[in-house]
Amino acid sequence: MLKKAIPGFFSSQSKKRGYCSAPFFKHLRVRKMCAASARRSSRLLKINFQQPASTSLRTTRGGCVNPAVTKMFDWILGKTARTYYAMALVVASGLLVSCAGLISKPEGIHPVSWRALDGWAAGHQAAAWPALVQSCEKLATRDSAWSAICADAELMPAPDDTAARAFFETRFLPHVVVGKRGKKEGLITGYYEPLLEGSLVKTERFRFPLYERPPNLLTVDLGDVYPTLRGKRVRGRLQGTTVIPYFSRSEIHNGESPLAGYEIAWVDDPVDLFFLHIQGSGRIRLPDGQTLAVGYADQNGHPYVSIGRRLLEMEQMKPEEVNLDTIRSWLAANPQRAEVLLNSNPSYVFFTVRDPGLAGPIGSLNVPLTAQRSIAVDLSYIPLGLPVWLDTTLPDETQPYRRLMFAQDTGGAIKGAARADIFFGQGEDAERLAGKMKQAGRLYVLLPARRDLALNPARPIPRK
Repeated sequence: MLKKAIPGFFSSQSKKRGYCSAPFFKHLRVRKMCAASARRSSRLLKINFQQPASTSLRTTRGGCVNPAVTKMFDWILGKTARTYYAMALVVASGLLVSCAGLISKPEGIHPVSWRALDGWAAGHQAAAWPALVQSCEKLATRDSAWSAICADAELMPAPDDTAARAFFETRFLPHVVVGKRGKKEGLITGYYEPLLEGSLVKTERFRFPLYERPPNLLTVDLGDVYPTLRGKRVRGRLQGTTVIPYFSRSEIHNGESPLAGYEIAWVDDPVDLFFLHIQGSGRIRLPDGQTLAVGYADQNGHPYVSIGRRLLEMEQMKPEEVNLDTIRSWLAANPQRAEVLLNSNPSYVFFTVRDPGLAGPIGSLNVPLTAQRSIAVDLSYIPLGLPVWLDTTLPDETQPYRRLMFAQDTGGAIKGAARADIFFGQGEDAERLAGKMKQAGRLYVLLPARRDLALNPARPIPRK
């Protein structure tokens, strides 16, 4: 049946290449699968249920973004392992291409003149130089255009604003990001690195755990099949020989946790822990004064549900009232209902211990984030690593907030063309700004003047 469905898959040439070297039902692993159409385009579908996710996406959700495709994968996940192997081959030969066709494509990135960037001529571009250096660490070896740019940047270790501005103007071309129906303005939000109180051992005070990535979390990476699926993943777990959805937040918190034994640390406040999941990284101050830095490792595959939106549905707040402070206040005033509200978000993040000496958390580009110079974007529209001119305002301020940023992170809630999430750093001011940030803004992507860098979105760069 499979030979008829996918001609050439079991040919001697395919076997020589190793495309069928590990049967799924025996090893729970398909190293490389190639349908006839995929072979012609040298695209491979890699399904690996044993290897941890290779990137540090903050709160990336798995699966296709189109509901019809999501239902298709939900149906596949309910099949037995042997059936799933066959289904995966069929998906490789055609269904994923259909899935890609259902996903919204970028509305457009249109060239503009430098004069169209309000505030550019008076900007402090030199302050963004460290973020450029960070991007170069990952992009210099991936693209010839970036290789030349980064080589030139090495010769200018500390330029002033005038020199930095001239550097970008001679090596990049500005493009305005345009969303649906030609809309140039989008939503600009913020995030930060929280500080929690915690312990490496469970005590009466510190009893709320954060977990490392469990080994039974299965991940299907769809990014090698079709460019528009980059960053899309399906996650689950095995129950006997059946692949089922992974534990939700409420299942993990319900009585005896199925993740017992995989605790990294315990903290003293479940609300702080919940917002640590939202931010994706943070620091934990231990009783001896030392600090434990944690970052995003993976996610359980369930969709992210905003508890702010849930409060609106419950008619507990008005849209203009929803921010981090008001949500915290509601949770504190309604302790009996708080757990139910928190568990209404089934998404759950797993963490990894990271170097506390780094200036910031590690983003999806796998480089440390720079406060107020790094942003999270939607990879369907903006490739990782690119410089982006941001034009917006800060909460409770009327003065424009215009500065050069770098797309170095992603997020499960960051969807859309002119959509960005500003990393504000650490501390109370960062938390205040991030909690209230919900502004309109425009994005201008700076593409290398050499068009070696395609407009197709870049995938997150794997950790070494």
